Amino acid sequence: MSIPLDYEILRLIWWALLGVLLIGFALTDGFDLGTAALLPFVGRTDEERRMVINTVGPTWEGNQVWFILGGGAIFAAWPFVYAVSFSGFYLAMFLVLAALILRPVGFKYRSKHADAGWRARWDWALFLGGFVPALVFGVAVGNVLLGAPFRLDSDLRSFYEGTLLGLFTPFTLITGLLSVAMLMLHGAGWLSLKAEQGPVVARAQRYGTIAAILSILLFAVGGAFIAYGDMGYRLVGVVDTNGPSNPHLIQAVKAPGAWLANYGAHPWMLAAPLLGFLGPVLALIGIRSRSGTLVFTGSSLANIGIIATVGLSMFPFILPSAIDPASSLTAWNASSSHLTLFIMLVCTLVFLPIVLAYTAWVYKVMFGRVTREELRLNPDLY
Repeated sequence: MSIPLDYEILRLIWWALLGVLLIGFALTDGFDLGTAALLPFVGRTDEERRMVINTVGPTWEGNQVWFILGGGAIFAAWPFVYAVSFSGFYLAMFLVLAALILRPVGFKYRSKHADAGWRARWDWALFLGGFVPALVFGVAVGNVLLGAPFRLDSDLRSFYEGTLLGLFTPFTLITGLLSVAMLMLHGAGWLSLKAEQGPVVARAQRYGTIAAILSILLFAVGGAFIAYGDMGYRLVGVVDTNGPSNPHLIQAVKAPGAWLANYGAHPWMLAAPLLGFLGPVLALIGIRSRSGTLVFTGSSLANIGIIATVGLSMFPFILPSAIDPASSLTAWNASSSHLTLFIMLVCTLVFLPIVLAYTAWVYKVMFGRVTREELRLNPDLY
């Protein structure tokens, strides 16, 4: 079968699509997580907390599709990455899934009983369902930047030599807290758009101010760690970007400071970290001017900039190895076959626009603020 696109081009497209799916997850399910993490703090009464819950109630299940699509893309386009990461980070992923399970259970069971204690316990369960995944996702990104403790043998079998507690280091805690701050800012932006004007929005914007400032500071501190810490990898020797996918065919070495090399070679990439700083600033301007649209736009730009910064800094690496850099997985040595990438790209070009169109239609139909009157009159709300 003659394929009209080079293997290198297809690998670049799927590397970019993986980034798009991760950003899509952060932009949609991210505000769900951030809203849940803010729930006990912005809602003081049962009615206020119901208002917070129902701002995400109609869409949170659909938003999780982006999480599933991201995992599916890794499985189909980057099988080596899927095999190593999903097995090596199994306990961390189990922790995330356990926390995410609290969300549907909390939504469904919270209002089944009128007891204040019962509802308060489910509210804290929903908080954990938002806070824990946000923290663990950020910690995971920090570990990817540091390099995962795995190696591949001569038969390409992977051996993970890390522990769950070993994932938490000073740098990964910074990236984890950055993820929490970034998504809580996004949740505050969402509440500014969707909750009835009043105490809930005012509190959300106060916490959003703190989250925006922390996002800027933690992003800067994380950048300093990368610039001056013992981080970074680079490829050595001749790299065949059209060659077969075999991690043993492309060699990598640890090279502190290498995560900044792409910005020197391609200055346009500096737009990503710049956006990561300007997004929270725009959100702060929106909070001060009481514009929910500006707050949400700023938080969205912060998500895009921070996530894009990670991907652009590491390219072409996807999952470097801390204990055996030669086992590192890159865009050039860890993809599926040429034909597989092409067939999946055709399917994506057909179905992704449908997903986007349907998602846009849902948000249009569900547009509008959740009001106290609606909470009292609509029996279908949580």
